[in-house]
Amino acid sequence: MGSPPAFGALGAMFTTMRLLQAVSLISIIGLTGNFVAELVSSDFSTPSALVGTLVVACLATVYILISYILYWDHMLPLLVATAADTLCFIASIIVACVLGRPVSYLNCSAFPKKGNTGNFIYSLFANVKHASSNTFECVDPSKTSCYEIKAIWGLSIATSILFFMSAVAAICLWKRVKGSADRPASRKPMDLE
Repeated sequence: MGSPPAFGALGAMFTTMRLLQAVSLISIIGLTGNFVAELVSSDFSTPSALVGTLVVACLATVYILISYILYWDHMLPLLVATAADTLCFIASIIVACVLGRPVSYLNCSAFPKKGNTGNFIYSLFANVKHASSNTFECVDPSKTSCYEIKAIWGLSIATSILFFMSAVAAICLWKRVKGSADRPASRKPMDLE
């Protein structure tokens, strides 16, 4: 196994962002997958917002794994990585906005401890399609389900910030690598004795 890239603080930042992105995205996949399973077991169709969240999280996870392997082996085209991280940043913002519309109005502490997750999630996203105002009615909610959907929303916001930071790190790394390639080789000092 090769040695890690030696890019100093920028390299450490890029590595840290990739690690935090992986943790965040795997958490989003797990929580969203749980909701999809609950909806399927309750014979409800899965809302497009959850399907979109799952698709974006899965694709972004595959991307960060492949890109970090290429980074580790010094084969990652940093300009392309900047563009891809920017696209993931935009996709994460869209996911956060789509999830945030109904979720931001939830008051989880007001919900009972037990409820039906399938009914709650389906009603939550069905309200968005049919509501003309910001008043939503939830069917059979529970505190746990509410906190889980809010966690997905919060992790989506965090993921968008992490992708923005990794895009900044990648463009700075590209500039550093490009700058060192454009710089002429330093001359040996002359021995004047």
